[in-house]
Amino acid sequence: MAENKTTTTEKKIVVKPYSGVGRRKNAVARVWLFAEKGEFTVNDKPINDFFFHEEDKLVWVKPFHAVGISHPHAKMSGSIKVYGGGLTGQIEAISLGISRALASIDVTYEAILKKQDLLKRDPRMVEPKKYYRHKARKAPQYSKR
Repeated sequence: MAENKTTTTEKKIVVKPYSGVGRRKNAVARVWLFAEKGEFTVNDKPINDFFFHEEDKLVWVKPFHAVGISHPHAKMSGSIKVYGGGLTGQIEAISLGISRALASIDVTYEAILKKQDLLKRDPRMVEPKKYYRHKARKAPQYSKR
């Protein structure tokens, strides 16, 4: 017997992710932004649970505010993987990664972000420790006799 099977072809809408990599000190952040309403996650946690201070929130939202997106959760979603360094280095690496991802969306965004110095990597690193020193520059106390 022949069965009548009707197959429905559902079109899945594939949203192209915009990506950017940010680095600061020893922290590295890989950022993927999606042009759909949703949540931002950092290492599979909601971003507000990962960075709970108000100052930290202002740092990662700054690139969105610069390009005119006042509520990033209403227009975009994102997935962020960050490792290395401390909390300050990680939040600034995320900010640079978001800025680079936004610059890949639109050329006008790139010009705005460049003008506000959000696309520059901060080159300052910790100075390496030297031998016969306590830290990078702190020397043992000098004794004349």
